[in-house]
Amino acid sequence: MASRTIVFTGFPGFIGARLIPLLLDHDPGATIVALVEPRMVERAHASAAALGCGDRLRIQAGDITKPRLGLDQSTYDRLAADTVAVHHLAAIYDLAVPLELAERVNVEGTQHVLDFCRACPRLERHNYVSTSYVAGLRSGTVRESDLAAGQSFKNHYESTKFAAEVLVRNTMDEIPTTVYRPGIVVGDSKTGVTQKFDGPYYLLRTLAAAARRHSPIIRPGQMAAPFNVVPIDFIIDAIATGAQHEEFAGETLHLVDPNPITAAAFYDLLCQEYAGRPPRLKLPWSVADQSLRLRPVRALLGGTPRESLVYLNHQVRYDASRATELLGRHGIRCPPVAAYVAPMVKFFREHEDDPAFKPAR
Repeated sequence: MASRTIVFTGFPGFIGARLIPLLLDHDPGATIVALVEPRMVERAHASAAALGCGDRLRIQAGDITKPRLGLDQSTYDRLAADTVAVHHLAAIYDLAVPLELAERVNVEGTQHVLDFCRACPRLERHNYVSTSYVAGLRSGTVRESDLAAGQSFKNHYESTKFAAEVLVRNTMDEIPTTVYRPGIVVGDSKTGVTQKFDGPYYLLRTLAAAARRHSPIIRPGQMAAPFNVVPIDFIIDAIATGAQHEEFAGETLHLVDPNPITAAAFYDLLCQEYAGRPPRLKLPWSVADQSLRLRPVRALLGGTPRESLVYLNHQVRYDASRATELLGRHGIRCPPVAAYVAPMVKFFREHEDDPAFKPAR
């Protein structure tokens, strides 16, 4: 019997480390080859050992930013011959990423993965993880079928992920593909476990900073926009399910809460769970935005980067009709925020002073 190989980029990231065991469970005859940049190989081996997948998970040093994924020709050809599925998760997610780096990893890296997909004669599926934020600064309702609408972008992360998805979508008539567009990912809905306290966790870091100073809780802006947050276990279940079933081929799916609450309501839930009190001071959006240009102010707000603030006040809703329909057939549904705020806060409390969970900047 011919080998069944799944090529995986983005390991040992938080999503990848949780997704791989599920993929192996769903495909008992498969082996996963995790393509890892050389500087991360040692960490990847340690993560692979912790997962306990044995020889079904192999670490292969490579580089998606280089032609042939940084592999020699014979390794590339052998891998292509055995590959039946590709999961492309590797990307630069930093909202303040410089353009050159974002283009090299997010755009050129995706092109090299697509070139590899074309070289795989037995390929059954390319599972590409995009982001709902390819919609950029669009407002109103964004559908799953939407992509290019003349939008501008909040940062280079969004613009390069958009450019990468354009490349992917342009190959879908020749490469069987599913595009997944997650929202802002937080910890597990049952355990609260996460890898870093960034993104929405800056709100909790702000609460922790206020508690240490015994100062009032500040709300930055009206925060009236729908807040696009989802727990990681929903993302994992959705991707693993989509990869397993043929009806997901050719689909683009918003992996978001189909009934999002506002950023203000989300913040209020965090405030009540963490501090037992609501916000008292409301900073106008313009004041909060300008204040976060100053490092001392960012420190007072738990290190909150200015780049993240706009996501609390951006009036956009990501329609998830197709994802809800397809995933619902398999019993996969996004839980409501109120169901996982308590585990999220509990895990944060237990680890808020642990340097391992602090953002890189």
